Amino acid sequence: MIRPLIRLAGGLLALLLMAQAVTAFETKARAAFVLDQTTGTVLLSKNADDPLPPASMSKLMTLYMAFEAVRDGRLTMQEKLPVSEHAMSYGGSTMFLDTTDRVTVEDLLRGIVVLSGNDACAVIAEALSPDGTEAGFARMMTRRAHQMGMTNSTFMNSNGWPAAGHLMSMRDLALLTNRIITDFPEFYPMFAEQEFAFDGRAPQNNRNRNPLLGLGIGADGLKTGHTEEAGYGLAGSARQGDRRVIFVISGLESASERADVSEKIVSWAFRQFSEHRVLRSGERVAQAEVWMGAVPRVGLVPAEDVSLLLPVLSSKQVEAEVVYNGPVSAPVEGGQEIAELVLKPVDLPEMRIPLVAETGVAKGGFTARLKVAATVLMKKMGLNPDAVGAS
Repeated sequence: MIRPLIRLAGGLLALLLMAQAVTAFETKARAAFVLDQTTGTVLLSKNADDPLPPASMSKLMTLYMAFEAVRDGRLTMQEKLPVSEHAMSYGGSTMFLDTTDRVTVEDLLRGIVVLSGNDACAVIAEALSPDGTEAGFARMMTRRAHQMGMTNSTFMNSNGWPAAGHLMSMRDLALLTNRIITDFPEFYPMFAEQEFAFDGRAPQNNRNRNPLLGLGIGADGLKTGHTEEAGYGLAGSARQGDRRVIFVISGLESASERADVSEKIVSWAFRQFSEHRVLRSGERVAQAEVWMGAVPRVGLVPAEDVSLLLPVLSSKQVEAEVVYNGPVSAPVEGGQEIAELVLKPVDLPEMRIPLVAETGVAKGGFTARLKVAATVLMKKMGLNPDAVGAS
């Protein structure tokens, strides 16, 4: 059965588990999602699971798949790819490619990241597509997104050009942003580049549209988006000290409103919350009962340091308890995951931290098993085994 244990005691509880509700961030965005990447804490979720037109923010999926292809050798950075008539036909934000060009993968990636090149996306898509078409690549994008857990994403093209059924949720975009940052640190610095003058041919489109870059607030990515249907959006990230925040917004009315809301979100996320280490790796939290073991209980400890993000103003206790399926049957291996520490901050999602056995517990011998049997028998008879034999 599930056995809740005692709430965290004394010093540990008083040390960290104090918080008060922080004023929720009010945003004009149609949908928004804000994640503290360092602790995994969701700070804001507004219509975050609604599939919406993502515009150019969906280029992040094309980039992710291109980064995978470079890493596994299907593409090389200096490989030159041809430009098809289909790729050349795209309007909007482009690198102004034509069918006489053969462009390196590196230039195409920068053209997508910095210039938001619709044509560059199509070139990459046709190179990686199983049938050589952008539509075939879009189907690959959808399958890969679902494999990664982005179940509210469906792609009809590689670049977010308006198309019926081309949809992503803000939570999916945040998941994708997090994966790009963590899976491809070698490519991520591209997203902070503010200018890319490809071949000198497009002076009117050589600047990164991310309004937060260069403001000195730690912003270092990732991708803006805009269509008439989607409005103005941004999948962004910023790092200050040891903390990184990821945010995605969509449905704003203008580029200036997008810039204003984005900066306010970053400021709010860093100024209104602070990170606290609540437990060190190996620090005992509680004990779990052991069935038929050489000892009756085993200590429960986190395998890694545990940090919690809390509002900077503190007045209310955060509920904390340990739960496990118990008693735990012997033998128990040291480091075996057998319980969870559940933390419930005010106005933030609960956190569930795995707890492992502090030490190994061997299966008990005859005497230990006899003692357990006697304890069970006395409990069935309504006797208190702890009181038997007391004087």
